[in-house]
Amino acid sequence: MPNIIHRIGTEKTTVQQLYNAVSSIGGLTNWWTKNISGESKVGSIIQFRFSKGGPDFEVIDLNPLKKVEWKCVQGPKEWIDTHIEFNILKENEETVLLFKHCGWREEVEFMYHCSTQWGYFLIGLRKFLETGEGTPYGKNPEQISNWSK
Repeated sequence: MPNIIHRIGTEKTTVQQLYNAVSSIGGLTNWWTKNISGESKVGSIIQFRFSKGGPDFEVIDLNPLKKVEWKCVQGPKEWIDTHIEFNILKENEETVLLFKHCGWREEVEFMYHCSTQWGYFLIGLRKFLETGEGTPYGKNPEQISNWSK
């Protein structure tokens, strides 16, 4: 099964700050999308909304300061049953996020779009951690392609 993988790192944040940004509703609204509802606890569903709707994820794992994992339970058909993993580590002076959107059934055109879009949002996450200003959906009108509108 194909996966989308990305790595970001920064020397300007702590493991705790990065974990909070990917594990809490308040943190996620700073870099992915402003329109989020639900509760970030294992077994709960978090709903992420964009202009064309959005995915719902079940929280599978919250391992403080190390890992966050979700399973897509509703959204684009290509995303159903895929998993999002945020793995956090400290390497020397750098706080690192290893991101994976895994379990795609096949490599389709929408996956190309999502890979680019994830890269954009993860760069926004790094920017948020370093400056306090991210680029969540809805903040910047410029998007990658029509799937974003």
